[in-house]
Amino acid sequence: MEGPEGGGRGPVARGPDGRPAPEARVHFRVARFIMEAGVKLGMRSIPIATACTIYHKFFCETSLDAYDPYLIAMSSIYLAGKVEEQHLRTRDIINVSNRYFNPSGEPLELDSRFWELRDSVVQCELLMLRVLRFQVSFQHPHKYLLHYLVSLKNWLNRHSWQRTPVAVTAWALLRDSYHGGLCLRFQAQHIAVAVLYLALQVYGVEVPAEVEAEKPWWQVFSDDLTKPIIDNIVSDLIQIYTMDTEIP
Repeated sequence: MEGPEGGGRGPVARGPDGRPAPEARVHFRVARFIMEAGVKLGMRSIPIATACTIYHKFFCETSLDAYDPYLIAMSSIYLAGKVEEQHLRTRDIINVSNRYFNPSGEPLELDSRFWELRDSVVQCELLMLRVLRFQVSFQHPHKYLLHYLVSLKNWLNRHSWQRTPVAVTAWALLRDSYHGGLCLRFQAQHIAVAVLYLALQVYGVEVPAEVEAEKPWWQVFSDDLTKPIIDNIVSDLIQIYTMDTEIP
């Protein structure tokens, strides 16, 4: 379920010193936790993207002060597994999370602490469903990016395509975009085109015959896409990478 173009949480909030605001830093760290925990749990890219989107959407509706963001993240992973039909055991989510925060620690014993945490994850899932009004199914950019990459590969000179990692970079940009709320502010097709646009820019790859074409290549993929929208998405991505360098 997508918000309108430009809706949802705004660009990365910054404090008076120009550094990311504390709330933005927390969301960045927690999204990174979701991604790393998801990989350790063997989640596919779409369920991980859904978990991040559920997390960001929940905190668009509520206050960060009211809930433990890491508990919300664990429940987001659990719920995303159900939504995307890659079911995960709460025990595995808890153990992976425990190892994330205590790398040298032992797995949790099946004692009262474990069962309390398990109940918290399950109860939190029910809370999130109510807050999000059960709207937890999303259209992600992944399928669009795959289609656009195949089309672009056919347009480009084979040598240009093989010597530059445009596809790998575009997928990495898309994955990293989930550290912030781009998935809620922009349409899936627009995000897919924007990460591809940025990947081409990074390696200086030009699309053949673009000057002679009636419309730019990116508008061929999405009729309602405009250059300002691409610029906004790219700007948000750059802010995410800037934050990555500022957060330990």
